[in-house]
Amino acid sequence: MAQQPLLSALRTVRRTITARTATPEGGARSWQQPWVRGCALSVLIATGSAAQTVPSGQAVTLSEVLVDTVGAETWLRFRFLAPQIARDGGDIDYADAEADFSYLCADVARPYMAEFDLEAEVVAISLMDREVPFGQADPDATQFFELFRIKGDMCIWEAL
Repeated sequence: MAQQPLLSALRTVRRTITARTATPEGGARSWQQPWVRGCALSVLIATGSAAQTVPSGQAVTLSEVLVDTVGAETWLRFRFLAPQIARDGGDIDYADAEADFSYLCADVARPYMAEFDLEAEVVAISLMDREVPFGQADPDATQFFELFRIKGDMCIWEAL
């Protein structure tokens, strides 16, 4: 299966986080940011997961998964580092990356949700050319976003 290297890395990271009460080196963070859309966020996984090739041909790395409450809904935000989308030096534009979003929702987010018994009404998939803290602006960064409604085992694209 295509998602196996990434899911294997996520399982390892999850076990590491669960086994320790202290923050693992280079990884898991948990914090409250009530100023971001009026919601509290928490990080579920650590950084440093394995890179995975997506339909556009670029290699992406899961940076973090955030749990967010927006109104009465639970959102899971899967944030991926995708250096090839950089406007300076990158070779993947939004049109090239469009199929990556559905793939990442169906083949990474949904299995992750099943593996760790997580439920959400919305999954947000974001690609960023560099690490950008959630909720902070970086005018030099390139970021692409898509939202999906979760219906059973399906990711249904949510047109903005």
